[in-house]
Amino acid sequence: MEVIAQNRKARHDYEILETFEAGIVLKGSEVKALRAKRANLKDSFCRFIKDELFVMNMHITHLETTFRSFTPDTRTPRKLLLHKKQLNKLFAQVTQESLTIVPLSIYFNERNKAKLSIALAKGKKLHDKRADLKAKTLDKEARQAMKSLNR
Repeated sequence: MEVIAQNRKARHDYEILETFEAGIVLKGSEVKALRAKRANLKDSFCRFIKDELFVMNMHITHLETTFRSFTPDTRTPRKLLLHKKQLNKLFAQVTQESLTIVPLSIYFNERNKAKLSIALAKGKKLHDKRADLKAKTLDKEARQAMKSLNR
């Protein structure tokens, strides 16, 4: 599994409840750009449009080596491919519990298909972010102390 891009901000801003793996509908030049790692997931989100899930604001840069007269929009909404049961479950939880769907990473799986890892997430409050940061620094200091004791 080769990770192309990650959304690090999502793990900082949201509490991840459940993750899913979704396929993406792409054009040929976009797949080529993904193989060259020319994607950005920052500020991207998922939205339901007519009972289908789309990823919005995902930026895939157009390569200069591909067909020049056809340049797709770099931030166009891209359809995500999930099973109907998964779509219904996500739609119910998003509408009832006011949760959100955020993309975490984009990668190629073992069969060379582009996949997007999405998560059902709940927004963090400022004090939650501070508590997570404090716990992370304490854990880091503890690991450094253990490492120095082992020397």
